[in-house]
Amino acid sequence: MNRKLLTVLFCAFLVAAGCSFLVYRIVGKSVAVAHKSATTRVVGAAADLKLGTILTAANLATVDIAGPLPKGAILKPEDVVGRGVVADLYQGEPILESRLAPKGSGGGLAATIKQGMRACAVKVDEVVGVAGFVTPGMRVDVLISGDPPGPPDPKEGTKVKTLLQNVEVLSAGTDIEKDAEGKPKQVHVVNLLVSPEDAEVLSLAVNHTQIQLVLRNPLDTNVSSVPGSAMANLFAGPEAPVKGNGKLGRLPRKAAVNTISVEVLHGTQRFIQKFVLPEASE
Repeated sequence: MNRKLLTVLFCAFLVAAGCSFLVYRIVGKSVAVAHKSATTRVVGAAADLKLGTILTAANLATVDIAGPLPKGAILKPEDVVGRGVVADLYQGEPILESRLAPKGSGGGLAATIKQGMRACAVKVDEVVGVAGFVTPGMRVDVLISGDPPGPPDPKEGTKVKTLLQNVEVLSAGTDIEKDAEGKPKQVHVVNLLVSPEDAEVLSLAVNHTQIQLVLRNPLDTNVSSVPGSAMANLFAGPEAPVKGNGKLGRLPRKAAVNTISVEVLHGTQRFIQKFVLPEASE
């Protein structure tokens, strides 16, 4: 091949490689600048934070978010310091306005109470508290059992009624109180989020009846119409007894069935097999 042609092809290759490298650098730099400009730095959690924590500067970190910001994202750390956490936060998670208490409300349980609502404490035991499965955020129904006011009706006995439905559990924990002998003992306390009217009803029920909490599906928001039940209903039969004519009669006797039992051994297992014998012809 002509040496001059090879030289021309080699020079063309060098020029093409240089142009490609130049275009690559320019385009890559533009993409990096565009990507960097689309990232926004917001305030995040420097460690796992529990409900009720009062935030300080040591609890905060910065988190870079690409694209549109989530609703309620906070850009300045000074807008977070001194506010209480109303929901658990995890390390590296952006802190949103919905996860913090309003400014000046402090922390703890009081900061998690919604406007116009009340936190009513109910003392329960392991059984009443659904064996420890009642946790914050769950929904429960409140059942009460006791004797209605007025003259007792021996035919009815103790009655049970659904007092409140679809109640949110605000917190669940333990407290220390003294027993009849003055010794400290551990009791379970559940705080329910109720309206002021329901708080009055629930407080009255706690002092004069026995409380039972019933778990329900959080997605089930229907309020059922429950008439209540009485002790007499537990022992009532499905049908009333039929009155007889006063004469004693003999009940028909069932025909005897002849059977034979055979002991069967199968390996290490032992069981009894019964067979019905054919009826003998008279």
